[in-house]
Amino acid sequence: MKKYVCSICGYVYDPEKGEPSKGVQPGTPFDALPEEFDCPVCSADTSAFEEA
Repeated sequence: MKKYVCSICGYVYDPEKGEPSKGVQPGTPFDALPEEFDCPVCSADTSAFEEA
């Protein structure tokens, strides 16, 4: 699965790991993230993410 990086702070969303702090289970693709998902580091929304 493709990783996505926050263009503001550099946080990398890795679908294989998910994001437990946001309740996102491992294996969740970026395009299946909940609408309310934001960057766990800087709180940017998903529009700030780019494919890594």
